[in-house]
Amino acid sequence: MPNRRQPLLSAIVQWFDADYAPAGAEAARNEPDRVDWVRCIPFIILHLGCLGVIWTGASAFAVCAAAVLYFSRMAAVTGVYHRYFSHKTYSTSRPMQFILALWGGTAVQRGPLWWAYHHRHHHQHSDEPEDAHSPHVHGFWWSHIGWITSRRNFPTDYSKVRDLDRYPELVFLNRFDAIVPVAFALAIFGLGSALHVLAPGLHTSGGQMLVWGFFISTTALFHGTSCINSMAHLMGRRRYATGDDSRNSFILAVITLGEGWHNNHHRYQSSTRNGFFWWEIDPTYYLLKVLSRTGLVWGLKTVPASVLEEGEQSDHRGSVAAALAHRPLAEHSSLKRIVPAAAAIAVATVNAANPVLPRRADGHGIHRDAASMAQGGRPDPGP
Repeated sequence: MPNRRQPLLSAIVQWFDADYAPAGAEAARNEPDRVDWVRCIPFIILHLGCLGVIWTGASAFAVCAAAVLYFSRMAAVTGVYHRYFSHKTYSTSRPMQFILALWGGTAVQRGPLWWAYHHRHHHQHSDEPEDAHSPHVHGFWWSHIGWITSRRNFPTDYSKVRDLDRYPELVFLNRFDAIVPVAFALAIFGLGSALHVLAPGLHTSGGQMLVWGFFISTTALFHGTSCINSMAHLMGRRRYATGDDSRNSFILAVITLGEGWHNNHHRYQSSTRNGFFWWEIDPTYYLLKVLSRTGLVWGLKTVPASVLEEGEQSDHRGSVAAALAHRPLAEHSSLKRIVPAAAAIAVATVNAANPVLPRRADGHGIHRDAASMAQGGRPDPGP
């Protein structure tokens, strides 16, 4: 009986102490993939909490607050957890680093070191069997949500984030990663309760704000972020031969404030900007650019001219290939007699919008050959 109780007790303790691992973190990482339902109860509660809208109803203020909190915390995930802690694409002071970590914690996506460790691991093994959330290896749903429910993915491998674990305050936030989300939820409830008394015209309450501002907003935030793990390796276009199946998607860029330019990012991870070209919207970069003007952050890293030129040449080659592939259509089109050049260019442009690079015979992504590595398909994930 004690042996059966130990996993249950360990899972419960890990709700409050993420680094608790009686058998050792390495032993947990070596376990096979399987869902730890007890450990996932808080995550399940997060989703079930959305049903609270049945009792609390909705108000314009609560719905707008949910939208604002979605995008403000998405910026924390993209601009802090991803572009700072994972890739160190800019610099900041130690006090500001702690403030940024607190902001990131409100997104309820575990601690900053855990997040950075898993993301760096993803870049090292993108779309390979070791990649914890590759849709090509593990399937769509596992890459989207299943991987975070597996016991083997709970521990933080601090050896992969040595540049971060030297800060005790960051290790504390990472170990006790429930503190910030709980405090945030209580603050949202308190705000709603105060507005119910002080501004009754807003027609909101503590419960309503908790449901919309925390449960609904946070659940949407989780799935928006997870779309990069799953859909950004399945939908969109590929500008660069990165050695994995990362893709660029305008739709995902809107949902995630610029993270949808995933193929760009996999080509050159050190850039603060994911939208390499001016027409690729990247609100996270715009925000960081504004912060840099205040002096709170600095040293935003740019995309090398050689990488931009490589992308431009790749798009051009795609247009030419599309024009050649559809030459018979242009030759037999009545448009050729009217505007021959315009017809050919239009057809080429439309059909080059979603070029697809060759895939492996087993359907698990792109070959990792010497050419893709020479182009920088997998740069050093560490800062």
